[in-house]
Amino acid sequence: MEHKDIDHLFRHHSGKMVSVLTRIFGLEHLDIIEDAVQDTFLKASLSWRKEQPEYPEAWLTKAAKNRVLDIFRTLKTQKKYISNLSTGTDAIAINELFLDKEIEDAQLRMIFTACHPKLDSRDRISFALKTVSGFSTKEIASALLTKEETIKKRLLRARKSIQKAELKFAIPQGKALKERLNSVMEVLYLIFNEGFHSNNKEQLIRENLCGEAMRLCQLLLKHNNTRQPNVYALFALMCFHSARLSSKTNTNNQVLDLKHQDRSLWHFPLIQLGNTMMNKAVETEAFSSYHYEAAIAAEHLKARTFEDTNWDKILHWYQLLYELQPMPSHQLTMAVICLQNRDYKSAESYFKKLNPDALEQRKYLYYAAKADYYKATNHLELALEYIQKAIEHVNNALEKDYLLKKQSTWQKSPN
Repeated sequence: MEHKDIDHLFRHHSGKMVSVLTRIFGLEHLDIIEDAVQDTFLKASLSWRKEQPEYPEAWLTKAAKNRVLDIFRTLKTQKKYISNLSTGTDAIAINELFLDKEIEDAQLRMIFTACHPKLDSRDRISFALKTVSGFSTKEIASALLTKEETIKKRLLRARKSIQKAELKFAIPQGKALKERLNSVMEVLYLIFNEGFHSNNKEQLIRENLCGEAMRLCQLLLKHNNTRQPNVYALFALMCFHSARLSSKTNTNNQVLDLKHQDRSLWHFPLIQLGNTMMNKAVETEAFSSYHYEAAIAAEHLKARTFEDTNWDKILHWYQLLYELQPMPSHQLTMAVICLQNRDYKSAESYFKKLNPDALEQRKYLYYAAKADYYKATNHLELALEYIQKAIEHVNNALEKDYLLKKQSTWQKSPN
């Protein structure tokens, strides 16, 4: 097993262990549990250099459980919390919680805890990546383009909020489930998007984030109460986007727009899985934003070539999406679709409604689209002015190279 495989196993397994041990000992001991799991994995990484166990996951599960028990004995709390965990019925009950189905249940409880509406919206993603997915503080900071100190503060604030609100480590029931499930899906959607189109300066795609969001979404689909049409739609959307990951950059690590992507690289099994999920998602009368976004992604995948794209159908889905979710990013996309249809008058009307500052870190997309508009309407000077603005505001190095290449092409071939 290579070092990177061990890192992946540790990250994936630590989230499982933190969740199941929290179910046993309670959220109030989360700090101790995380330290214990981290300590266990650190020791494992050292001991495995000499000889790796035959069943790594089973080794980690047993080691993590024993380590936590050791710590609680040291704290002399075993009488209250772990009265007789070595033998007897308590030991049987504890061991049953480490069965695969129970571990999944514990992770689902942790997802709902991490994404609770009583937590600050900025803290939920960080806390979910830490407790459920096993990301280190450094990895979270890198993924979210935030300083490590800021992430530490968010994690601390989340823990304090959990203690103050006395949150239960449980899957919500009844009316509370809908609101809580919406919060969970929003976090998973944001995690996936950061992976699919990262703000990281050097890396456009973060496959680990995409994969983690999909894994957590699958956990929702395995549970009877959370297996709902909106979740199917979200997972379908993730499948459709993931199918195109390998075509987003070329062999020279240069960004390729949809027009120039090699469609033969699109992963057909993921498209098929997405279609299956979508068939289940539409078994409802009310469609969510995830339904419309998945429908848009599917429309792109249906087109054999860029020229075959049904832009009218995509615009229709975006208009419905905007009615449900009036966001500036959707307005910008509708403007771009109008450019593809050479409906410059409609594109201009969308641009006039937009304030680029409302797009925050993605404002460079507005300037890039406006540059395309001016180029298409034969206003080269304005096109070059706006593409320069896009270059000045873009964070990602690959996207900057893409824009610089386009700028150079326009300067050499004005028409």
